[in-house]
Amino acid sequence: MTRPVAVDAPDSSGLSANDTDVLIVGAGPTGLTLACELARLNIRLRIIEASSEPQKGSRGKGIQPRTLEVFDNLGIVERVIAHGRMAMPMWSTDGKGDSTRRGGQVPPPKPDVPYGASLITPEWRIEESLREKLATWGVEVEFGARLVSFEQSQDVVSATVTLGEGQTVLSARWLIGCDGGHSLVRKQAGVDFAGETLEDIRMIVADVTADGIGRDAWHVWSHAEGMVALCPLPSTGEFQFQAGIAPGQDSELSLRNLQNILERRAARKDIKLHAPSWSSLWRANVRIVDRYRVGRVLVAGDAAHIHSPAGGQGMNTGIQDAHNLGWKLAAVLKGAAPALIDTYQEERLPVAASVLGLSNELMRKVMATHSFGAARDDGRTLQLGVGYRASSLSRDDRSETAGLRAGDRAPDATGLVTQVGATRLFELLRGAHFTLLAFGETPDLTDTRSRLPWLDLRTLRIVGDLHGPDDVIDSEGHLADAYQPQPGSLVLIRPDGYVGMIADRGGREALEAFLMQAFSARVS
Repeated sequence: MTRPVAVDAPDSSGLSANDTDVLIVGAGPTGLTLACELARLNIRLRIIEASSEPQKGSRGKGIQPRTLEVFDNLGIVERVIAHGRMAMPMWSTDGKGDSTRRGGQVPPPKPDVPYGASLITPEWRIEESLREKLATWGVEVEFGARLVSFEQSQDVVSATVTLGEGQTVLSARWLIGCDGGHSLVRKQAGVDFAGETLEDIRMIVADVTADGIGRDAWHVWSHAEGMVALCPLPSTGEFQFQAGIAPGQDSELSLRNLQNILERRAARKDIKLHAPSWSSLWRANVRIVDRYRVGRVLVAGDAAHIHSPAGGQGMNTGIQDAHNLGWKLAAVLKGAAPALIDTYQEERLPVAASVLGLSNELMRKVMATHSFGAARDDGRTLQLGVGYRASSLSRDDRSETAGLRAGDRAPDATGLVTQVGATRLFELLRGAHFTLLAFGETPDLTDTRSRLPWLDLRTLRIVGDLHGPDDVIDSEGHLADAYQPQPGSLVLIRPDGYVGMIADRGGREALEAFLMQAFSARVS
């Protein structure tokens, strides 16, 4: 729960100490990421989870580079990487017994892209890292707390929650459903979840230990009746077992059936599986909401979109939903224009639809080839190209052919020098603040700050010589290569690591106009 408050009297927001600003339902990767985003901005929140304890099972296991950048910003990327393996090699064996090796080489970091490959790690490890980080801000997940129903008014959402053997009513300014594909929040809000369940596309997924096979690679075997795979789960002694199950095939989750499937499809009797610690029969659910918001209720992650596992897109898209929403919720709670919340749907719904199409395309390739290789070889899965150029929060004065535009992912840049020493741009962006890169005179924003007192803005002045704590020398030219500035250019980077505004001309006036239009009045 949140930090203790001494009295039960209403505070300046009108909420009592037993209530909260944001109630998050669901403590998976999406809900936990959102909780971290809000907690570090000192927003009162509660995060409840119907399960009595943290989930078991590897579930989603692929973390894409863009998500690693999110974790970098939150300060947990080193822990996450330590519990995973980058660019895990894959051995694909066809029905003739011929094997092909893919991957295994971790691309060296680029000045603008620090993480160039996906990471394999169990989903429960991601949740563990996020919970540990959340606890540093004094917030704990309330396990065994199940949402029963909710009602909302113009100002407050009242949620009935089962806690132990009783029920209580929690009041919050905002209710966020991060409660998965069967989301009660989504259903009670009346949000349509269009799509289909493809009963002919199913897969057994289980966490097992195994004898007779090394842990150096992900092994995939193709067979006329379908594929079977064993992927070592780093930081554990287990493998994730995966097997496609066609109509009429045995879908029992018993050890006997898993062993029989492996022996038939891999033509290997030397590999012995042991009882699964977790197992599930996955069905191809392909669905997406028609809206992310109903009044003061929003949805994120699997509650808003369900993907196939091909290409490792689902969990990553949910985490990035949370990264997009967190700073906007906090800004509105601190005084920004309420219409800012609408840009969450504006930006993330098209992304979810695009990613859904990609994962479906990759799933068809996997089913046709009986191998995950086609999905792993598609660079679109890295999500580094996801952006918001069409967003009402993206403004620039550059031509459409420019390499970097407002709405794009803000590239990293190594070789920077400050008074503290050598650094890179992502280290300077770390945190939940806006960052202004000034390639020339630093604008006086005193008036803007007085009109937007909630705005946490750090200005970095790109200079040739260091004179102050906010001065930065681009010693190797990587910042200039990535941002292509003109003399006097201003580049505003949002807290979620996307470029909000670029003014190659107009300077302070252009920046002030953007900030006031975007955050103090209705977003156009």
